[in-house]
Amino acid sequence: MAVMQTPGGPSPGQTCVLILIFTVLLQALCVAVTYVYFTNELKQIQDKYSKSGIACFLKEDDSSWDLTDDESMLSPCWQVKWQLRQFVRKMILRTYEETIPTVAEKQQNIPRLEREKGPQRVAAHITGTNRKRSTFPALSSKNEKALGQKINSWESSRKGHSFLNNLHLRNGELVIHQTGFYYIYSQTYFRFQEPQEILGTVSTEENRKKNKQMIQYIYKFTSYPDPILLMKSARNSCWSKDSEYGLYSIYQGGIFELKENDRIFVSVTNEQLIDMDQEASFFGAFLIG
Repeated sequence: MAVMQTPGGPSPGQTCVLILIFTVLLQALCVAVTYVYFTNELKQIQDKYSKSGIACFLKEDDSSWDLTDDESMLSPCWQVKWQLRQFVRKMILRTYEETIPTVAEKQQNIPRLEREKGPQRVAAHITGTNRKRSTFPALSSKNEKALGQKINSWESSRKGHSFLNNLHLRNGELVIHQTGFYYIYSQTYFRFQEPQEILGTVSTEENRKKNKQMIQYIYKFTSYPDPILLMKSARNSCWSKDSEYGLYSIYQGGIFELKENDRIFVSVTNEQLIDMDQEASFFGAFLIG
């Protein structure tokens, strides 16, 4: 039996549409209310943090914090002050590192402009001198264990070819200021000449035939009490019966690690035969890394 509709009443389709519209409006209203509520809460939180941070700087917040209390550490004012303190500390450390020289630089009196130029060249080349009175001093108790006779009188005052850069010369020894690997070299020039006034004598003939050993040593002094031999080079010569003079040179060089305050020097045998001409006898070192 068919259902009879009331004349003039809404149809079932219209009723469904009305219900759907009402549901959509209700959801929109809920979303709007929720948005307004959370916006208001967020604004209150922001105002609270802002006022608390300003109060930290204006000293309006008289509350105290305990570093061992978790609630105190979570306080907005404590966090603001802690972040500011960290920022100031970082800036102070950066300024200190850029402007304050190191202790080593103060000791060496290195100007700031020179430090900004980068690493300094470390090298020395010292040459022979004809001041033979002080060239070969008597061996002291400290270097008695060093073979040969130490060459003491080198020229280092920029006369001729000699120079010193970040090294200095003391008692015939080059003093190292910077630890690193150095190329060390030396050449000595031996000159033998017969005294003209005794040519033809028996003693002269024996002296000509006598075998002469010419040896060059390079040593270093460290904190160890005895000198350490780095290199040696030798030459043997038996003078010809008819020769009145002989010329020989010995050169040697090598790379060694040297530390700060180490000292290096050259010694030779038959020191009376050494010719200390600046182009013939010299000694030097330079930093390679």
